[in-house]
This record gives sequence, C-alpha cells and structure tokens, in this order.
Amino acid sequence: MVAADSLRLQRNSSASPHSRPVKSLSALISDIQACRLCAEHLPHGPRPVLQVGAQARILIAGQAPGRKVHESGVPFDDASGDRLRSWLGLSREQFYNPKLVALLPMGFCYPGTGKSGDLPPRPECAPAWQRQVLSRLGKLQITLVVGQYAQAYHMRSEAGSVTELVLAWRKSWPHIVPLPHPSPRNNLWLKRNPWFETELIPALRMRVADILGNDRQAAY
Repeated sequence: MVAADSLRLQRNSSASPHSRPVKSLSALISDIQACRLCAEHLPHGPRPVLQVGAQARILIAGQAPGRKVHESGVPFDDASGDRLRSWLGLSREQFYNPKLVALLPMGFCYPGTGKSGDLPPRPECAPAWQRQVLSRLGKLQITLVVGQYAQAYHMRSEAGSVTELVLAWRKSWPHIVPLPHPSPRNNLWLKRNPWFETELIPALRMRVADILGNDRQAAY
C-alpha cells in the first residue's frame, strides 16, 4: 500500500465505530501486545512497541519503530531517541517514566524497509487502537506530533507539509506541537531550518520543564 493510501486510512480512523467493551488500560495494553492484525505484512514479524500510563502528562505521537527498536522492544532506543530527549531536555529516566511520558506511534510494529528508508506505519494499526488508548490518557498537558503520519492523524484540521506545520508551531501552542522526525536522516532539514533549534526548541524545553515543575509527583 502506498504512503498516500496509508495517510487516508489514518485520517479516517477516527470515524471507525467502537464495538469493543471498555477495558482497563492494562488490559488494553495486553491486547495490543498480543495483536497480530497485520502480521502477514510485517517482514520481521509483529512486536508492538509503546509506552503508556494513565497519569502521563506528555504524549509523543510518533510514526513506527525502526529496526533497532524492534530488536530491543524499547521505544526511541536509538539515535532518534537521543536527539528527541535532547530537544525536550529530558533524561532517559524521565523519558521512560510512563507516569510522565506516553510514547504512542501510529504503527506499533516495525514495518520493514523500503527503497528510501523505513516503510510507512501499517494502516491497520491506527483504526484498531489509537482512539482506545488516547481515551484513557486524561492527564495530558502537551502532545508532540512527530512526522507526517502522526501529523495527518492528530492535526487533521491543519493542511500542509511537515515543514509548513512545524513553521506554524505557535498556532497550536502550547498543547500540540508538530515536530520533524529526529532521525539523523533529517540532518539536512535541520541545517536548512535553523529557526527550529533557535526558536521552537528553547520554548519546548521551557514548556516541558514547566510541566515537570508543576507535577513532580507524576515524574517520580
């Protein structure tokens, strides 16, 4: 399935009816970890990777695990995660605390590699799980929307490329913040857009520090 079809399915996922009974968050996570919905399309097999906690204050809505994360089972356990933690001013301990940070990609499993990098998140995943998980995250103070697939889902009312959405970050501030993917593949984008690290990142770090300062009990 081409990327455009994947984006359309993810945009329409909010219209999918809920036929499942309400479950606890822990039961829902168990269901996700056992999911085999698109197993036949995953060249490396299913291994759902996410981090959620009902008390999380910060949501990082990403794309899909890469190969290293697939192997470790730890979200953002790679160079992209190192850069993302630097952007936020968070330690690994803080970042991997589900009482503080929820890590919810559009596709929970590694989709494999295409001609120019990793394939898009599998389109079956978001309609099956996103709304169920998000409805249980009632303490969120900020949502960081990383990359085009997450932005297509979480920012449906906003049109534009990743660059256009990130450039207009003040429009949805301080509750929703679009970000480029922190992958080393985006080094050229960062070089071409120096305003991102001189304007947006300092404001983002202050916002995250403010959330930490206002709710230290949730972080420890």
